[in-house]
Amino acid sequence: AAPAATAAAAGAAVTGAAAAAPGKPADATSTAAFAPVGSRQPDPLGPRIASGPVPPSDQERDASPLDVFDEDDGRRRWVKPLLVVVGILVVLGGAYVGASFALADRVPRGASVAGVDIGGLGSDEAVALLEESLADASTEPIPVQAQDVQSTLDPAAAGLEFDAQASVDALTGADLANPVRLWHQVVGMGERTPVTVVDEDALAGAVEALGASLVLAPVDGTIVFADGAAHSTEAVDGWELDAEGAVQVVRDGWLDAARPLTLPTTAVEPDITQEETDAALSQVAERVAGGIVTVAVADRTAALDAETLTANASFVPTDGDLVLQMNGEALAEAVLEQVPDLLTESADAHFDLSSGAPVIVPGTPGTTLDPAALATAVGSAVLADDRTARVDLVQSDPAESTAELEALGVKEIVSEFSTPLTAEPRRTRNIQNGADNISGTLVRPGEIFSLTEALGPVDAAHGYVQAGAIVSGEHVDAWGGGLSQISTTTYNAAYFAGFEDVEHKPHSEWFARYPEGREATIFTGTLDMRWKNNTPYGALVQAWVDGGRVYVRIWGTKHWTVESTTSPRSGVVAPTTVYSQSPTCTAQSAGNPGFSVTVTRKLFLGGQLQDTDTNSWRYKPQNKIVCGPAPTPGAPATP
Repeated sequence: AAPAATAAAAGAAVTGAAAAAPGKPADATSTAAFAPVGSRQPDPLGPRIASGPVPPSDQERDASPLDVFDEDDGRRRWVKPLLVVVGILVVLGGAYVGASFALADRVPRGASVAGVDIGGLGSDEAVALLEESLADASTEPIPVQAQDVQSTLDPAAAGLEFDAQASVDALTGADLANPVRLWHQVVGMGERTPVTVVDEDALAGAVEALGASLVLAPVDGTIVFADGAAHSTEAVDGWELDAEGAVQVVRDGWLDAARPLTLPTTAVEPDITQEETDAALSQVAERVAGGIVTVAVADRTAALDAETLTANASFVPTDGDLVLQMNGEALAEAVLEQVPDLLTESADAHFDLSSGAPVIVPGTPGTTLDPAALATAVGSAVLADDRTARVDLVQSDPAESTAELEALGVKEIVSEFSTPLTAEPRRTRNIQNGADNISGTLVRPGEIFSLTEALGPVDAAHGYVQAGAIVSGEHVDAWGGGLSQISTTTYNAAYFAGFEDVEHKPHSEWFARYPEGREATIFTGTLDMRWKNNTPYGALVQAWVDGGRVYVRIWGTKHWTVESTTSPRSGVVAPTTVYSQSPTCTAQSAGNPGFSVTVTRKLFLGGQLQDTDTNSWRYKPQNKIVCGPAPTPGAPATP
């Protein structure tokens, strides 16, 4: 009972203190806390702990330092926890900032760039290692591939450059706004993309250049004729480089992607698709080989069979279609083989020298088949029901028109030269024949005159005979002997006309009938005499034999003024006696001496010197030739 009383007394004391504390209003909560057990309500703040004896209300208590504080009303209990949290955050923030700056210059462990491990290295070390390790990969040609075609790309030409410093900078440094960077320093990281500098224009140009080799042209469908039947070949798609996609692939992976870089492509459809090929085969080609086409010309006809038609038919891609083309020239020949007298010949305009001066004889037109018109008519006939090609004969103009010849200005004698004949009739016959053949030769401006071509074949069938000539240094008979006189005379006529010397060679021995240093030999097939018409006018050659001389005259319009000089002889050597045991030896008496000479020609135009030609030549002496061995010294001379 004593403890209970004591407790009750204590409760009463507390209650009284709560109710009568000086200067304090009664607190309902406190009062309720010590209400009788039977009537007490649960305290929402939990059980209260007794604070100890409370002095009676009528007793003064001593002052307390806590009296300056307001009584706790329960609304400021969050301050202390907040201060604790703030303190923790400050500590953590300081640690974060400190760690970020402490590790700022170090690459996170495990990091690698383009396969080069730089984890844990300082910034400068990492840059140096990347530059060294990737020096070749960033400068050597990059192998690329599109479909199954390979090529290479030069990084420098493509504007591609590896930036080692930027690649390391992306992994180092303090970035307080990016906590992931510190996280990587703690837990590490893996492969990272290298930083590169790209010149977009240069890269686009390099990829465009690659497109020239990384490409497969499409194959057009075609139709061919074989064994009189039409056959088609399949159309096949091609491909070309996808330039935009290829730029992206190179930009993203030129340094670290697997080699070769696989570049994207796009399909290219052929101009002539399979559908168009099949249509041309069934609708046109098979009809070409379907039978005979009759060609009707005036009142004549010719039949072109399927073999002839298919042999001269082809299909040509035109604006995305296969278009039938016929060989008009060959078809015209096939028609004329069956009707050889269908056409009439034309006669060309030409110069007539029979009167002694050139007169233009007008040409006369003939008739012919127009190959283009015939091809069109036959191409239409193969698609028609009656398969008849109707064409007309057309007038054929002469190859040489009167107006063209008049425009050449062949109106006056430009130059003329002659040389005396010998008494040898065979030689004169060859010269006469040669003069007839070259007379009437027209040399247009810029054309070259060839004596070999103008003379024609030098043989018996063309009027030539064997006569004296110098062959391999010996005087023998040869076909066309004496034609060197035609060569010399024509050369001098061209020389004084001012024409350009293209080819000529003097004789090995000098003959008195020719001007010294200004003559030319000829041996068809080996030596020729050629000159070029270097004037704006035509040059008409006229040649004839008369009064013991051979003449060559050139008609045209005077253009050059010519001055010619011949030097005195030098190095004169008198002839001697030579003994020859050659089976072709021909005895010969001594003739002219040997000597050297120089000929100079100056060309003037409008009084102004335009050109100077200088030709030097050395003749050997015309020795006495004795056929047989040389006499023994001391033996009597042969009479």
